[in-house]
Amino acid sequence: MTQSPLQPTLGELVATITTQLSNLVKGEVDLLKAQVAEKGQKFGIGAGLFAGAAFFGFFAFATLVATAVLALALVLPAWAAALIVAVVLLLIAGLLALIGKKSIDAGNEVKPEIKDNLKTDVDVIKDGIKEGLGK
Repeated sequence: MTQSPLQPTLGELVATITTQLSNLVKGEVDLLKAQVAEKGQKFGIGAGLFAGAAFFGFFAFATLVATAVLALALVLPAWAAALIVAVVLLLIAGLLALIGKKSIDAGNEVKPEIKDNLKTDVDVIKDGIKEGLGK
């Protein structure tokens, strides 16, 4: 069986597929790197702003706590007022910790997009090889 000059040989097909698969994988890896870099940059800026807000918020909150203790001390002994405020603050801290843990757990979920994309690409290539060999 003679091969037409317009049809590539099996070796040429395999070389082309190998090159295309390599380029495809490199492209997916570059996409992943770009996504991680973008998320890291946004996270860094957000974390810095959040730290600044937390710094000033801490002092404002401490002043409000002192105000609450002083207000309760008008009706109760000072130690009882401080104890009540401390218990309320501990309850709020526990609730915030639980909500924060749920939020962090939700953020750790990995999106399988790239894995699925690579699997789809490999399946398409396999189908192309089967079609090419079947002719």
